[in-house]
Amino acid sequence: MLELAILGLLQETPMHGYELRKELATKLGTIRAAISYGTLYPTLKRLHTAGWITESASDPSTVPPMTSKRGRVVYKITAEGKERFADLLAQAGPETYDDAGFGVHFAFFARTDQATRLRILEGRRRRIEERREGLRDVLARAGERLDAYTLELQRHGLDACEREVRWLEELITNERSGRAPATPGSFELPTTESPHRVAGDTSPQSPRPHEDRP
Repeated sequence: MLELAILGLLQETPMHGYELRKELATKLGTIRAAISYGTLYPTLKRLHTAGWITESASDPSTVPPMTSKRGRVVYKITAEGKERFADLLAQAGPETYDDAGFGVHFAFFARTDQATRLRILEGRRRRIEERREGLRDVLARAGERLDAYTLELQRHGLDACEREVRWLEELITNERSGRAPATPGSFELPTTESPHRVAGDTSPQSPRPHEDRP
């Protein structure tokens, strides 16, 4: 899946290793741990050997400070690499339903055709529904034998599955109707009431005792 992410980012613009790692962290940060150079560079080498990317020396003045000499190598996708990216993007097999596989594919859904998006979403929903039913079975059959913390962990997992199923069902409904998810800029962070103000109270907040001190 790292191959798909790298080719997708390089299709946008050539990058050196430092930039690529940074963009991967931005693109995939919520779905996988930080990608180390020990993982990134062997993958880049494999892609280069396959002829899907090229390497060239960059202007030394453009290399970010505190980076190794590897930062001087700029990676660029080839025509064959673009074809490989398109082939990977069109895949909708079981590997795209797992946590990491789904996350990487979902990160590039804007470049994926609607039919493939729908197959992946439906497959992911089935996978999470199976996980949800497994957790329900554990709680029903062994709940009384679990200690309080293990039981809470199982409930947390079940809650997460139920939330994701609802989220996937909404996405699937939108895909079938031709609606896209909310556009950038329409998302607003929820606000929270001050712990020192009663909900609905619009009167000025009184200062805390220590705020009266000079």
